[in-house]
Amino acid sequence: MKSNLITKIILCGLLLNGFLASAQKNNLQVDVAKTVTKIQPTMYGVFFEDINFAADGGLYAEMIKNRSFEFLFPMMGWNEPKSDRHKLNTQSGIANVIQYSQKGTNHNYCRVTINDAYGYELINEGFRGMGIKKDLKYNLSLKASKISGNISKIKFQFIDKDNKVLGETSIVPISKDWSNYTGQLTSSATEAKAKLKITFEGNGVIDLDNISLFPEDTWAGRKNGLRKDLVQLLYDLKPGFLRFPGGCIVEGRTLAERYQWKKSVGNVEDRETAVNRWNMEFAHRPAPDYFQSFGLGFFEYFQLSEDIGASPLPILSCGMACQFNTGQLVPMDQLDPYVQDALDLIEFANGGSETAWGKVRADMGHPKPFNLKFIGVGNEQWGPDYIERFKVFQKAIKAKYPNITIVSGTGPFPDGDFYDYGMTELKKLNAEIVDEHYYKDPAWFRKNVTRYDNYDRKGPKIFAGEYAAQSVAIASPNNKNNWECAFSEAAFMTGMERNAEVVQLTSYAPLLAHVEGWQWTPDMIWFNNLQSYGTPNYYVQKLFSNNKGTDLINITLDGKAVTGQNDLFASAVKDMNSKEVILKIINAAASDQNVAIDLKGAQLDTKGMAVVLKGEGLNDENSFATPTKISPKESEFKLKGNQIQYNFLAYSVTVLKIKMK
Repeated sequence: MKSNLITKIILCGLLLNGFLASAQKNNLQVDVAKTVTKIQPTMYGVFFEDINFAADGGLYAEMIKNRSFEFLFPMMGWNEPKSDRHKLNTQSGIANVIQYSQKGTNHNYCRVTINDAYGYELINEGFRGMGIKKDLKYNLSLKASKISGNISKIKFQFIDKDNKVLGETSIVPISKDWSNYTGQLTSSATEAKAKLKITFEGNGVIDLDNISLFPEDTWAGRKNGLRKDLVQLLYDLKPGFLRFPGGCIVEGRTLAERYQWKKSVGNVEDRETAVNRWNMEFAHRPAPDYFQSFGLGFFEYFQLSEDIGASPLPILSCGMACQFNTGQLVPMDQLDPYVQDALDLIEFANGGSETAWGKVRADMGHPKPFNLKFIGVGNEQWGPDYIERFKVFQKAIKAKYPNITIVSGTGPFPDGDFYDYGMTELKKLNAEIVDEHYYKDPAWFRKNVTRYDNYDRKGPKIFAGEYAAQSVAIASPNNKNNWECAFSEAAFMTGMERNAEVVQLTSYAPLLAHVEGWQWTPDMIWFNNLQSYGTPNYYVQKLFSNNKGTDLINITLDGKAVTGQNDLFASAVKDMNSKEVILKIINAAASDQNVAIDLKGAQLDTKGMAVVLKGEGLNDENSFATPTKISPKESEFKLKGNQIQYNFLAYSVTVLKIKMK
């Protein structure tokens, strides 16, 4: 008995010695009193691009695919289940798309000829189906022109895969003139794969256009607005900026296919449908039905920025198509319209209603300016052609709008000849903010935590505009949003935060992906027609953005920044508004680490709040079945004087928050 007791005492002593040795090895010091630099409000933002069905079929809540019959194949998304085109003498009816104009923005309408008074049908399949929820209301609108005959009613019904009716409304067409009709369906069940069936009663000929269906329950209750759950996830990030509309979508595969912001404002039905550049970009995920209606256009992007408290950051074409595709160039003597687009955009955002483009904004329902502060010139362009064009934009924008900050870029890679050339030339031009992109493996993110430690403090400032750890390889369809990728990004983010004097904007990319419509992985938020969830990467972004603080302070190990010693990574801030010290500490080791943290230069509360993000294994992911498997968990911890003794779990991201007295 005595022997067992002695053994236990020895074992306890050994454990205690190991515990103390671990704490001494990892004794961190925090200087709360001294501000290193201010944290910019834009430090953590979001980057939106219409990839992965992020706009149509995603954030933009329209449920009808090809509502105006303007796709390359005009009946794409529509089918006629009771029509037999091979037996013309027996068919109940037929739908033909009529091209009435090659000018303007809306070129087609659908002419329906009904031969059978008992039910010619058209069905719209939606975007990989239509997600409807029990007892919710859905608002229908369309344009119709009754050409001839006695068509007495048009029924609109939600149906499931067994043709069971899940909601219904109808309209009575009355005029030969194009007229607007509306109706409302209430869903009797929840269904992820509903379709909209249109049934014509009577016979004759009728023309249809702009058949549209939206949930009534949209973000901020806006008619024909945005999908509520997706905007809520963005709002919860508390982003400092919203970069839009991309991404490579800005450039287009050709200049003709570039994003032209002026075509995305004004009346929604007058916006010209365009093919999405991602529809056939990757052989592993072709999406020939991927088009842009531009219902989510530049006005809506600015409005969304305002809604989620983010500074708008639009990116415009610089007259160069995607250099991974055609690399088509606008000749220098033909660049003026592109430059004018940039100047007009600033007027659209900030001009008074007495200005031409300010009036367009005001007429769309926003008389007050959007307070635009940033504009981006080009996306991932590189080489002398880019620099030559950037100079022209820089000169023109600064001459008319000297207070607008211009974002430039160094190309698609974080190093190499393209990057070196771009950064050298942009420094000569006194570029204000340079956009850098990194799509690398998780180990790269951990190894490059010190990337910005020796950047020139005099400029230019850095925008880490697109980054995401790739679990397999860049653009691989097998990339996963796994926990190793997420905590590796968190480690890298401590390096960006420690260098907040240089790095002033950061955003993960891409932002959104439809589970059945994606082209690129990984992505921060996944959704289907009914649900959405944040990945572990999303929760890392949220932790940092919700705890960005106002002032950077030093956290050190043996007098040096914590950049991977003993697999620890750290940054520290204080928030002068909430009167808190906030420590962000990543343990990238396979075992727990006990750490002593000494805080000097402030009187602190006797307890704090710990927010921990952790996966059970490196390959852990969130999913629709377990959407919060990896999500923040809160607990209290105690201080002893100005010291914290804390056990950081293996493979964890931890935020420690302590109130200052």
